Amino acid sequence: MFKKILIANRGEIAVRVMRACREMGIRSVAVYSEVDRKALHVRYADEALPIGPAPAVESYLRIDRIIDAARRSDAEAIHPGYGFLAENPDFARACRDAGIVFIGPTPEAMELMGSKTAARRLVMNAGLPVVPGTDANLDTFEEVARVAREISFPVMLKAAAGGGGKGLRKVAREEQLQSAWRNARSEAQNAFGDPSVYLEKWIERPRHVEIQLLGDAHGNLIYLGERECSLQRRHQKVLEECPSPLLDPALRDRMGETAVRIGKLAGYTNAGTAEFLVDQDRNFYFLEMNARLQVEHPVTELVVGIDLVKEQFHIAAGEPLEWRQEDVQLRGAAIEVRIYAEDPARGFFPSPGLITRLAIPSGPGVRSDSGVYEGWRVPLEYDPLLAKLVVWGTDRGQAVTRMRRALSEYEVAGPQTNLQFFRQLLAHAEFVEGQLDTGFIDRMLAEGTLKTPPPPELGRVAILAVALEMKSRRQHLRSETRTNGRASAWKAAGRSEELDRWPGR
Repeated sequence: MFKKILIANRGEIAVRVMRACREMGIRSVAVYSEVDRKALHVRYADEALPIGPAPAVESYLRIDRIIDAARRSDAEAIHPGYGFLAENPDFARACRDAGIVFIGPTPEAMELMGSKTAARRLVMNAGLPVVPGTDANLDTFEEVARVAREISFPVMLKAAAGGGGKGLRKVAREEQLQSAWRNARSEAQNAFGDPSVYLEKWIERPRHVEIQLLGDAHGNLIYLGERECSLQRRHQKVLEECPSPLLDPALRDRMGETAVRIGKLAGYTNAGTAEFLVDQDRNFYFLEMNARLQVEHPVTELVVGIDLVKEQFHIAAGEPLEWRQEDVQLRGAAIEVRIYAEDPARGFFPSPGLITRLAIPSGPGVRSDSGVYEGWRVPLEYDPLLAKLVVWGTDRGQAVTRMRRALSEYEVAGPQTNLQFFRQLLAHAEFVEGQLDTGFIDRMLAEGTLKTPPPPELGRVAILAVALEMKSRRQHLRSETRTNGRASAWKAAGRSEELDRWPGR
């Protein structure tokens, strides 16, 4: 096993990986930009090295600087976390060329599955289900229009090199197609440096379900249940759970075995995820493969009882998988919400700033993977994810109840957060019943069924108004007493004291 690992990331995922290092007796090395000098992952690591200014392109995305940091610290392996360089085959190849172990899949598997069209072609040629559409990039509008008519509207335009909702457009009618194609290509170029797009048939109210995979270099590949990721806002996941309320054991087995076949086709090793759409008739279609650890991996860990980061270390060190498929058992239910410094009242716009108070919930079945602390200033330069709040229960009902309790205990002062949004979401009847689809949140926000909370400033203004009113009444009472001279001093004092009391609950 490794003696020292460098974590090429920041925030909660860097701390998460370092915790696994500490439990295994492995020294951890953090890298940080100038704005992250006092970040939690820097304070938690055994060693820390600067890699440049705040912009990610000058620090966390600089392959040369991260490789140099690994050499200077004598780290034997690098864990990329997620985001930044996690799915960059050039980074994985640079690690290999430098004689440093990359904790993740091979660059060849990453390249194959990183291209959405190449991955679709691979799966289609094997006779496995994919969403109807193209398996090649569409370079001209005439070609896009022809294919769209063939598969019929509505359709989805998707970036071939992308993810996270970038370069993604739903097109309901043909007259919308040209502007959507132009905008999708432009967004894809800006986000991924590649304007290529392809077409898929739009599926009405689908669920997004993903299968967790683990594979070693000895030919062993298993699946570890599924995650329900249908609750998304603007194509970004915000709440995940395991298991999916939709799947039964038979459907779980079929999807899991399909995911394993796809992983073997790609020669996949280490941790990865096969993502699927499931339609209202419970048909499932391969969507894409994420060649890394997922943000939502804790819900799987809590339900199957396997530490995925530690397994990544063992696989990267060349060890065979300890687990066989029949060893994997799902126990209970887990839910994760992503706590962001963002303002729901202003369109979920990022809300960086100083955290002046932080109260993190705890107690039975509650886990917080956090990258911040009280007194830390959330920087503007990066994704404003503060923490992942994860709960486990013996069944979904207990997990929902536990998450409500944990959210009620969570306090963050300073930046705005989406805590109140989640409190409303978990009280929604359709969520409680497990009636989910990828358009659920956007639809509920548009309909007003889920309301964004009022700005907290309104609460402070209301308190100030009450205080001023109380002061005014007290002054008026004293003036009245002095004027007529008949009021009882005892009575006036009693009334004044009552007015000064803060309303009890």
